[in-house]
Amino acid sequence: MAASPRTHPLASGTDSTPPVTVPRDPARRAAEDELSDPAYHQDDPGLFRRVLDWFWEHLGDLLGSAADASPGGAVGLLVIGAVVVLLAVTLRARLGSPRPGPTSRDGALFPARVGTAADHRAAADAHAAHHRWNEALQERMRALVRSLEERALLEPRPGRTADEAATEAGLVLPAHATALHSAARAFDEVTYAARAADETAYVRLRDLDIAIRDTRPDTARPPRLTPGPRR
Repeated sequence: MAASPRTHPLASGTDSTPPVTVPRDPARRAAEDELSDPAYHQDDPGLFRRVLDWFWEHLGDLLGSAADASPGGAVGLLVIGAVVVLLAVTLRARLGSPRPGPTSRDGALFPARVGTAADHRAAADAHAAHHRWNEALQERMRALVRSLEERALLEPRPGRTADEAATEAGLVLPAHATALHSAARAFDEVTYAARAADETAYVRLRDLDIAIRDTRPDTARPPRLTPGPRR
């Protein structure tokens, strides 16, 4: 009788030794410890590259969504972008860049240093030659008021505002009272309200300055108003 072949314990599946198993959490920690080895990350991109990749990825998603939503797809998106850029350039050219000129404190018309009327007119002309209309308008208003002071039609008074100067000058030159108040309002808007002047506003004030310079007052001096006795 032939001997039966010997069966390997593993092949027979009758081995009662339990398989070696590792619990899930220790296995995960072991894998993390292994992958934290610097040898595995020496070729990874740096922080700046990762941030840049993230930015371009999200920008691409944003542009893709905008292209899908805009009429004409990507071409329509380019047309919309070109229109936006054109509008921004047009507004910048129309309004000009903000150039805050010399301003006074506490609403005063003149800064700390007060020049002659000729000095302020020369400064206004220089600003106008470079299309700096805000500064040109400010200096021309100062030239107008300073000229009235030099002609003894207004008393030189530190701290006088443009509105006060227009009111006082309107008493001496009533024919120009309305134009003087308009000039004072334009000065205040440019100086304190961050409004942008243009060539038309400056030319209007320059012409007023020239007209007042050649105008003789109706009276030598307006009567002074003195406060009455307190009761």
